[in-house]
Amino acid sequence: MLLILIVIVFGILGFVVSSKLKRKFKKYSQTTLQSNLSGKEIAELMLADHGIHNVSVNCVEGQLSDHYNPQNKTVNLSPDVYYGRNAAATAVAAHECGHAVQHAQAYAWLGLRSAMVPMQNASGKILNFVLIASLFGGWALFGSIGGSLPVIGAVVVGAYSIMTLFTFVTLPVEFDASKRALAWVQERNIVTSSEYGMSKDALKWAAMTYVVAALASLATLAYYASVFFGGRD
Repeated sequence: MLLILIVIVFGILGFVVSSKLKRKFKKYSQTTLQSNLSGKEIAELMLADHGIHNVSVNCVEGQLSDHYNPQNKTVNLSPDVYYGRNAAATAVAAHECGHAVQHAQAYAWLGLRSAMVPMQNASGKILNFVLIASLFGGWALFGSIGGSLPVIGAVVVGAYSIMTLFTFVTLPVEFDASKRALAWVQERNIVTSSEYGMSKDALKWAAMTYVVAALASLATLAYYASVFFGGRD
């Protein structure tokens, strides 16, 4: 019952934050930048200003699908951002380039997050396996193995601990990328004071999606820890 409550509460909270972000992005996309630069142009300019010449800027399908890929060194922007000439597109394009700058400057938190990706992926597969096993009566099978439940609990809690740690390591990476983006667009006079405020607000709500995800993961981890180990002496 408690797990269901956690899912419902954070599901609603995540929906509210995501809807707010989409409304902000739509609102800030309606006013053309005074500089009239597109997201692609802004991204290329920010990379060049930081001496980064081995990262390409690409257009990818989707809405708010923007991301930086450290494996192939690409800044991938959704069509609304790639072609957009507004405060919202500016914020997102500069933010993703902020990750490229982090990578180029060996930002410690980004390095830690990248190193954790394989462990995070493995943890997700382990949890999926346990969930599927439980749906098909796996708990009975596990329970028939003497003393196995504490081991199962340790595996579940351990895997969820890694996933939760990953969400919290992501926070400084995202906040720092936004900080770098906002500082650059202001210093470079890419935006006016009002456009800067719009960009900052858009990035604030984008960051909130990561905060909600981290808190949801922490609450779920606490639940599993209490279920498997809370009643033990």
